[in-house]
Amino acid sequence: MPRKSSLPAALYTAAQVREMDRLSIERYGIAGEELMERAGQAAFDLLRRRWPDARRILVLTGTGNNGGDGFVVARLALQAGLRVTVLQLGDRERIAGDAKTNALRYAALSGDWQPFGEALPRDTDLIVDGVFGTGLERNVEGRWAEALKAVNAFRVPVLALDIPSGLHSDTGRILGTAVRADATVSFIGLKQGMFTADGPDCCGDVYFEALNVPAQVYASQILSARRLDWQRQKQLLQPRSRTAHKGQFGHVLVVGGDRGYGGAARLCAEAALRSGAGLVSLATRPGHVCPVLAARPEIMVHGVESPADLLSLTGRARVVALGPGLGKSDWGHALWQALIDTELPLIADADALNLLAEFPRSHDKWILTPHPGEAARLLKCTTEEINADRFRAVERLQRRYGGVAVLKGAGTLVLDGGNRPTAVCTDGNPGMASGGMGDVLTGVIAGFVAQGWDLAHAAELGVCLHAAAADKAARAGERGLLASDLMSHIRRLANPENE
Repeated sequence: MPRKSSLPAALYTAAQVREMDRLSIERYGIAGEELMERAGQAAFDLLRRRWPDARRILVLTGTGNNGGDGFVVARLALQAGLRVTVLQLGDRERIAGDAKTNALRYAALSGDWQPFGEALPRDTDLIVDGVFGTGLERNVEGRWAEALKAVNAFRVPVLALDIPSGLHSDTGRILGTAVRADATVSFIGLKQGMFTADGPDCCGDVYFEALNVPAQVYASQILSARRLDWQRQKQLLQPRSRTAHKGQFGHVLVVGGDRGYGGAARLCAEAALRSGAGLVSLATRPGHVCPVLAARPEIMVHGVESPADLLSLTGRARVVALGPGLGKSDWGHALWQALIDTELPLIADADALNLLAEFPRSHDKWILTPHPGEAARLLKCTTEEINADRFRAVERLQRRYGGVAVLKGAGTLVLDGGNRPTAVCTDGNPGMASGGMGDVLTGVIAGFVAQGWDLAHAAELGVCLHAAAADKAARAGERGLLASDLMSHIRRLANPENE
């Protein structure tokens, strides 16, 4: 598996990568045929490194340049003594340009080249996906869809060239059906859709090959998004001074925990402590005070019945985390109304977001952390519309509500109101799909704000630390992962000098 930190941080749209390809050819004199050869060679080298025992290679090709890359892989595999079959999708007479050149080179070696039939050959060790490239915009249908479904039903590894066929390069949305690869080797520029929505599920392990294009090619483009991971983010954390005291690391006020939901507020409060906040107060239903104190005496727990009970608490706090377990009863609504316009930095989650959807306003001093369902309520649309283009959704959220928008999910997105492009977190795993994970994230982000980070950097640090802690915890298994399992890992990762 490649180390995520070895991948570039820069992400691009498909149009930008096509422009970089064009500039490489027209301005810097690299023949398109040479770029295709480099791509195919890089893919074949990866194939040999990752699956050294694979002897029977099946290459699925389309009629475009992605298929041309596939023909290079097929030729190199044949020349290396492997048994190769190419299955052609689409009319081979439509293959043109550099792709045709490489198709003919493969055919000249008497390579097996057949039209796609009803099924894939059973005696196959590895499939190479070279059907569609980054230009796909409409749903895959007919024979093309049948072929991609056949690949997914086949129990052998799959290597996708540039991007899995059927995956939208910009949004990460599956276009009807898409190949679910074990690994994807991406050329020239990483595509932003590979890292969010359905992208991670389809791409598998991502590898990158720049194909030796000149640095000036990259300078011609403003990246469309940024890739975040904990390996880079942790470098922002430095060891504490030996004379440090708790007053230097801020005071978080967590407000939430209606009847039956005290656990959400407690998780949030403990996560703020574990990420390094000096002090944490929890304002919750009086009935939750004793259970929280018994479980975590370091949290200063206050039973509150009305907004008036919050006055002394907000006066001491540096940041408010509002929403975990808050509910929408009269109690929760009253506390929300008292705090939503606070001048303190605010992290809003859960029912704080649902109430904001009902009573919208904009603010520059908050971080909103919706999952797709909450984002749909905030934007008055469907969850399906959110997931169809997560980049557009987070942009709409930030424009509509201000501050920093964090759109949770596979490939969590972070966007502030400045000039920086959207950030995409590439840490995390499916085990995080369990109750309480969002409450922990809210607490971690609040902890970083309390320690003095600006909202944008606190959100990015918090998202990555939270995801990296979940990856550590998931080593014992993704299924059954609990939000509380992250706590010890949050503490350890927040002290990278001790790793």
